[in-house]
This record gives sequence, structure tokens and C-alpha cells, in this order.
Amino acid sequence: MEELYKQNAKIVYHFLYTRCKDEALAEELLQDTFLKAFESMERFDGSCKISTWLCQIARHLLYQYWEKEKKTSFAELTEEVPARDDTEQQVLHKVELSEVLDVLNRMPEDVAQVVKLRTMSELSFKEIGAMLGKSENWARVTFFRAKKQLLQEVRHED
Repeated sequence: MEELYKQNAKIVYHFLYTRCKDEALAEELLQDTFLKAFESMERFDGSCKISTWLCQIARHLLYQYWEKEKKTSFAELTEEVPARDDTEQQVLHKVELSEVLDVLNRMPEDVAQVVKLRTMSELSFKEIGAMLGKSENWARVTFFRAKKQLLQEVRHED
């Protein structure tokens, strides 16, 4: 188990840190990830690399944390409001992001996950497919269909 940690801790930490941008949280979730992995090692079936499996556990724990802390707002996770003196522009920006989040929340969970992993985590379609147990092509097609739906629905709500 110690060897597993030595070989994969940096990968999992980087995975977590690039998503949450918080060293302490990434470190805490890293420890939780390996604890969960050690507790459920018998469920690892070898169908993917061990690092991919560990990152799936880490992703799940991070999403649980965001849900608990109510930090799943698309606006909070994807981009900040532009730093301008123009208050009206800032309000419009928040409204637009809120509309996108509303549409995203109505999508099936796996579709929403693809969008979040691509936009927030900047993962490749290959990485997304591997994390979700699907193909790279599935992730690519799902993302582009979701993006089209988001654009259509947000424009129709205007």
C-alpha cells in the first residue's frame, strides 16, 4: 500500500489541486482518497490504470465536498466576475452564469459531469472518457451536444 501511495500521490494531488486551487483542501482530499482506496481495494478490477481509479475516487470526494460546502455554483467554479467598475456589467455576467447553471442542473448527471470536467478541470476528452468509463469519442460528442443545448436554452431564455 505504501508503494501505491508513493507512485500515485503526486498525480492525485495535482489532479485535486488543479480543480480546487487550495493546497490544504487538496492535501486533505488526497489523504481521504487513499483511505477510501485502501478500504475498497478489492473493488479495483484493473479495467483502467490505478491512477485513473484513484482520480475517480478523488473527483467523487471533491464533488462531495463542493456539495457539502455549496460551492457547486458554475459561477464560482469556472470564472470570477470581471474586475470592472461597471456594476451593471457585473450583474449581467452573474445573471448569464446563473442561467447556464440552471440549464446544466437540468441535464442528466453524466452529461453535466462531462461539461464540468471539461470546463472546470480542463481535462482532455480522453481523460474524461477514462474517468467516466466511456470512450474518448463519447466524451467529445456528449460535450459538444451539451454545449449546443446550453447555448440554445440560454439564448431562448433571453
